[in-house]
Amino acid sequence: MGDNNDRGQNTRKRRTTISGAGVATLKRGHGNKSGACESIAANHSNASKEDKVRESPTTSRKDKGKHEDSGDKLSCHRIQESLLSSASGYSNYRGILNWCVVMLTDGLLLSLTRYGILVDPIQVVSLFLEDPYSWPAPCLIIGANLVSPPPQHQGTFGERTGAFLYLLNLSAILCFPVATVLTVSSLTPVGGVFVLAVYTIIFLKLYSYKDVNRWCREISHAKARSLSRSHSCPSVHRANGAAAHAQVSYPGNLTHRDMYYFMFAPTLCYELNFPRSPRIRKRFLLRRLFEMVFLMQLLVGLIQQWMVPTIQNSMKPFQDMDFSRIVERLLKLAVPNHFIWLIFFYWFFHSSMNFVAELMQFGDREFYRDWWNSETVTYFWANWNIPVHKWCLRHFYKPMLRKGVQKWVAQTAVFLMSAFFHEYLVSVPLKMFRLWAFMGMMAQIPLAWFVGRFLRGNYGNAAVWISLIIGQPIAVLMYVHDYYVLHFQQSPVEGAD
Repeated sequence: MGDNNDRGQNTRKRRTTISGAGVATLKRGHGNKSGACESIAANHSNASKEDKVRESPTTSRKDKGKHEDSGDKLSCHRIQESLLSSASGYSNYRGILNWCVVMLTDGLLLSLTRYGILVDPIQVVSLFLEDPYSWPAPCLIIGANLVSPPPQHQGTFGERTGAFLYLLNLSAILCFPVATVLTVSSLTPVGGVFVLAVYTIIFLKLYSYKDVNRWCREISHAKARSLSRSHSCPSVHRANGAAAHAQVSYPGNLTHRDMYYFMFAPTLCYELNFPRSPRIRKRFLLRRLFEMVFLMQLLVGLIQQWMVPTIQNSMKPFQDMDFSRIVERLLKLAVPNHFIWLIFFYWFFHSSMNFVAELMQFGDREFYRDWWNSETVTYFWANWNIPVHKWCLRHFYKPMLRKGVQKWVAQTAVFLMSAFFHEYLVSVPLKMFRLWAFMGMMAQIPLAWFVGRFLRGNYGNAAVWISLIIGQPIAVLMYVHDYYVLHFQQSPVEGAD
């Protein structure tokens, strides 16, 4: 064994000499045949050893496999977590999504076997246009350009005069569509909801536009006072006009192009320089467009086929004040209503807003967070609608705190404003004022206190889900019942059940 080791060491040295000297070494040792033979023998021995080394992993794998087989026979357990435990790190719940689709299909089939096919595309068009020759809703949306103020450069108005005029304009944005909806009889409730939603978005955007430009003027004046000189606006404007995608500074942002980009961008909070994506991804855009079209058809089918018959069957128990049947109808309505709400959330906050953001190369795509994991009511309202939450936080909640308002008062004021707009979007199109949506939103305040104080973890999450599943159908039934009594009280209701 010692000789073999010595030989191996010598052969390694000789290989190094040959490889280092190259062909010249062989030429110098041409007359010495024994040296050449020793070199060839050394190379042969190294090759055989390398072959053995190559064969060794195969044999080791076989031995390892035999040991593993014997180990599996002796033990079959190891330390591991269950898949549904948070410590497991498992995140593939695609089967649960498929299960939801199967349950949704089951509910549709049940409705089809009981009521037949109720889906009617022509009826959907009539929900938006009562008279095919009168289009008040589209005209109102186009007319929103008249109530939106054009951007004004610094010095056109004084600060107080401009604030007063802007306040009048914002008031007109909220009041003008209300007066039109209440006076124009050809405007349907669905068309009215759509119009008021557009004007509400314009109101929130213009309010943010006004605040951000006022902050920019304050910062500019503060810098001018600290440096004892003025930062001239025309120089900033010329510098920004040199490049289309350069960083914009105030008042270089006061252009129609900048304002209309903000009006169509999927956000309610204005910035001088929005984060922009480098390019438009066509495949991503087409996927979102397909989702928008498909899910809209699915929503219309679910409402007509599943939800409307359930609501119609609930009218007689409400008139008879049969509380047991009212509860039964309420629970029956909760299932389709919740499915429709979830599909609408995905359609609007994911498909539609991502489609618009991709089309406009808008970079900030955080339109929602993990509200489904909410353990408190406040966490849900702060994470299910990020654009509205950012607006409330930036332009309503924090300014109140900076003025010295207590935190709980500011939170209550935010819920009051949200309750007002919920009632604004429901009562005005229905042309009746019952305050069910307002009271439902205000009821979130004691519910948030109770869940945050007494329920934690899974119990708090269950309470949030129960409030979503049960609370919405209650409001729907209240408005539908009042609307039915107001417009169809003389009609027989026995045939609806």
